[in-house]
Amino acid sequence: MSKKLGFIGAGNMANAIIGGILNAKLVPESHITTSKKSENNPAATIGQDIVFLCVKPQVIDNVISQIKDLIEPHQIIVSIAAGKTLEQLQEAFGDNTKIIRVMPNTPVMVGCGMSAIALGKHTTEQDAQFVIDIFNTIGKATILAEGLFHPFIGVAGSSPAYAYMFMDALADAGVAYGLTKADATRFAAQALLGAAKMVLETEKHPILLKDEVCSPGGTTAAAVCELEAQGFRNAIIQSAVACIKKSIDLSK
Repeated sequence: MSKKLGFIGAGNMANAIIGGILNAKLVPESHITTSKKSENNPAATIGQDIVFLCVKPQVIDNVISQIKDLIEPHQIIVSIAAGKTLEQLQEAFGDNTKIIRVMPNTPVMVGCGMSAIALGKHTTEQDAQFVIDIFNTIGKATILAEGLFHPFIGVAGSSPAYAYMFMDALADAGVAYGLTKADATRFAAQALLGAAKMVLETEKHPILLKDEVCSPGGTTAAAVCELEAQGFRNAIIQSAVACIKKSIDLSK
């Protein structure tokens, strides 16, 4: 029997998840209930197998207060609200509630995201498998201990921003030598997309793939040497570390 899914919150993330579900035909559209306004929250909760909380952190406490008494033992709560820990969610819903916390990044909106999934103390991997299947429709998903969410944010959650800056810098260099900004941005984006796909599909270490591009005395080797001289790797590492530290601070 197809599962019934309720979505509280109907922003970009919720729409991306629902789109992935429908495209993959995991459940029929008739089995999905959404709630954009608080008066519809009970309808998105009662009778559902999985209830997704796709709301901003500042309103999640109000949402929980509206639905917590409606939750039945078999139901699973899936929260994508940033900063709300499993412990806090468990305390808010009650000790016996099945809870899953998901940390997706923004590329889920184009079906190419990375999502970390942490399981509450009453939720098994078997309970979570359907949730994993859902997030795999909009990219890749993996079960991860919640304690590792901070480094996940530094490496995957926030890193699209680093990539956008890298692409823009590459495009500016191209513009300096005659490319249009639109063309240069498109070339840089496609190159990064291809590089990422090479890592994932060949399963080779990125450094090995880098070495394969670098011909002795060639253009790529010259660029790589300049990146090293300018502290490129260290800048990326320190940026990610700053992100991780900020994430830790915000959770205190």
